[in-house]
Amino acid sequence: MTIRILPSNLINQIAAGEVVERPASVVKELVENALDAGAKTVEVSLNEGGKTFIAVSDDGKGMSKDELSLAVERHATSKLPDDNLFNICFFGFRGEALPSIASVARMNITTRQKEYDCAWKITVEGGKKSEVVPAAYNQGTRIEVRDLFYAAPARLKFLKSAATETANCVDVLQRIALANPEVSFALYVDGKKKFYYPAEGKDLFEARLERLGMVMGREFRDNAILIEAERENLKISGYVSLPTLNKANSLSQFLFVNNRPVRDKLLLGAIRGAYQDVLAHGRYPMCVLFFDLPPEDVDVNVHPAKAEVRFYDNNLVRGLLVSAIRNALARSSNKTADTLDLSKFASFEKVDCLAEPAFNPSPIKLGKYQSINFSTQRQTVLPDLEYKFSLKTEPEPAMSEDVGPLGLAKAQFCDTYIIAQNEDGIVIVDQHAAHERIVMEKLKASLTENKPQSQMLLIPEIVELVAGEKNRILEAAQELAKLGLEVEDFGVTAVIVRATPALLGEVNAQELVKDLAEQMAEWNNGFELQDKLHSVCATMACHGSVRAGRRLSIEEMNRLLRDMEKTPHSGQCNHGRPTYVELKIKDIARLFDR
Repeated sequence: MTIRILPSNLINQIAAGEVVERPASVVKELVENALDAGAKTVEVSLNEGGKTFIAVSDDGKGMSKDELSLAVERHATSKLPDDNLFNICFFGFRGEALPSIASVARMNITTRQKEYDCAWKITVEGGKKSEVVPAAYNQGTRIEVRDLFYAAPARLKFLKSAATETANCVDVLQRIALANPEVSFALYVDGKKKFYYPAEGKDLFEARLERLGMVMGREFRDNAILIEAERENLKISGYVSLPTLNKANSLSQFLFVNNRPVRDKLLLGAIRGAYQDVLAHGRYPMCVLFFDLPPEDVDVNVHPAKAEVRFYDNNLVRGLLVSAIRNALARSSNKTADTLDLSKFASFEKVDCLAEPAFNPSPIKLGKYQSINFSTQRQTVLPDLEYKFSLKTEPEPAMSEDVGPLGLAKAQFCDTYIIAQNEDGIVIVDQHAAHERIVMEKLKASLTENKPQSQMLLIPEIVELVAGEKNRILEAAQELAKLGLEVEDFGVTAVIVRATPALLGEVNAQELVKDLAEQMAEWNNGFELQDKLHSVCATMACHGSVRAGRRLSIEEMNRLLRDMEKTPHSGQCNHGRPTYVELKIKDIARLFDR
């Protein structure tokens, strides 16, 4: 078989296989071209998820007749004025998008420049282009793509349903909209308006926050923490969610490098590391982060769809990102996500008339410092009701210290939740989650100060492990000793525990060591020593904190509240769950339509 040059149409179809994967790819390329042209208004229309029709209209600078004819040729672009691939200041630069799309679909382009009275139009079907002809159009460009992949029918079977393809297009357009709040975006699906994001005329951070609220919802906007950090030539800005506002996947993590949407493993791993101490395994924070750096310090030409990038200095980017997020979380460490849904409190279920009558006490009017005590409402105490309506109160102690934002403890409910009152309303605290965070931060502090406090066991504890678990524990013995847990080799399949961290008090050494061994199995080479130690701290804290079901005195409750107010990240436990919920007086009033 002789060597030959492939036909240009086949070359375009091969290129289309890399650039145009699905309708969302077409939307991305065309919208980015509109932004490169200086558009301030972008409108996208789809039919059947973009499989039969895609239209992108903008008010950019438009093209001349000659430029329009060149635009559909391979490697024709206006984006590299100095022919330098390491100085890319535009979204597009290869000159492949339009000819690749046109090689597998039917495409019409209508465009007009501001200084000309006449618009121009060109049609390309399956790679064959028509003559450029006069047309009527406002300033800007409109590109219509019909019957995607009609010239490459084998690709059609890989497309999903119209709903799935529409969702992919929505995701792409929303990512671009997040990075460009000064541009208005509209999406129409099958003739109906899907969304409209007006251009924001505020300063950059306010404009971004407004656009975030539109795209990601008010819940994220109200629980977002500002990120702003700079080192050398790298600047990171944007917003991250409080740890208590998280998702089951990373789809709500939006990353932009020089305003270009990317999915980068280095950045995603850094975000995961920054939240390691405050988020449960398998949960992901929400974030929108912008990385601005000189074009020569990042290579965007490593992926056909430009979805991945390569940084010149990975350590600089990762280090600054982790420190920026952790510093922001520390500033807001006592906050918990404001996600209380009052509608859940205001919903009442009907009681079956054949069932046991519901308990309906008369309304009780509470004074400012009066605590509720249901025990005074009954003449006898029945065993089955003691737990159902368990509320433990004691006379208020004299407080010698200033009361903080969490207020004064009033009662303990179900031996698990502390009910406190502050100036604005009621605070309900999960005693185990709160104490877990306090213990963990104390362990981390002792680690930083290199002053582990151990309590020797009167009778050393022997813990039987499987071979792999035992090896992991012994390999980490020095790190564990820094936290006050002293373990040594003992026989073929066991270790002996001679001391446990003093902060944990009485702890089940068997369960603690076994849990640590299981946790260490998930460690990999990407874990730094500090991250490993903090992960160990979290496991130890869980074993050494006040358990649900333990009765506390009012003094103990108040001591816990004061410790929370002084502890970093006390708004959430080590697994990312909230440690307290606050119900404002105005919220309570709304429940009663006051």
